[in-house]
Amino acid sequence: MARAVTSQRKAINTVVAWAIGLLIFFPILWTILTSFKTEAQAIASPPIFLNFDWTLENYAVVQERSNYMRFLWNSVIIAGGSTLLGVLIAVPAAWSMAFVPSKRTKDILLWMLSTKMLPAVGVLYPIYLLFIQLGLLDSRAGLVIVIMLINLPIIVWMLYTYFREIPGEILEAARMDGATLREEIIYVLTPMAIPGIASTILLNFILAWNEAFWTLNLTAVNAAPLTAFIASYSSPEGLFFAKLSAASTMAIAPILILGWFSQKQLVRGLTFGAVK
Repeated sequence: MARAVTSQRKAINTVVAWAIGLLIFFPILWTILTSFKTEAQAIASPPIFLNFDWTLENYAVVQERSNYMRFLWNSVIIAGGSTLLGVLIAVPAAWSMAFVPSKRTKDILLWMLSTKMLPAVGVLYPIYLLFIQLGLLDSRAGLVIVIMLINLPIIVWMLYTYFREIPGEILEAARMDGATLREEIIYVLTPMAIPGIASTILLNFILAWNEAFWTLNLTAVNAAPLTAFIASYSSPEGLFFAKLSAASTMAIAPILILGWFSQKQLVRGLTFGAVK
């Protein structure tokens, strides 16, 4: 009887999980399908699901109209640079909070997290003026700095959580063996927290890749990433849904492929320390 109940629960959980997964994936699937339709088919009512004339015209138009590789390269540099810079700053910060906490450590962590609640538009004007003065407007370096600062609280929080699961006695043993602070972090702490650090890098790379508000407001041409590439397919006359879908598909394809091949590492990192 107990086995039957357990099997039934597993079956229900599986069905619910698949239903939620398909619900989340459906907008992506619909975007991909729409990218192969004509503009007339893309706005047809009722919507056409599979029974349409498949075409690559939208991708050809997108390639002719825009330099996709330039936008892609900008996205790689901005997302990768902001993530790596954030991790380099967050590792020592999370180490100090996890292993050398003070009375204000929790207050500092909560304050850092509270900055994520600030509406981005509230600080757009001063940052815009600051970028003009520093010559960082429409530059990849400027976007790397801004996006790194935006995601830094998340990086610190994630690394702090992972570091807390590492026994402090191991680091004490390394100190007794003569390890310096730099050696302790690089050769002892980092290898033990590789799953957590890897998942933090992956998650924040995805967040940086998808960042749209700052990329649209602080870039024009030179540093425009794929989010600006997608936005360029809107016009005063309206949206070209099929071409917009083709541009969106080309923009999300690299990050989808990355997520697919790194899903095991991401799940392992997100569950790091959950079971002792």
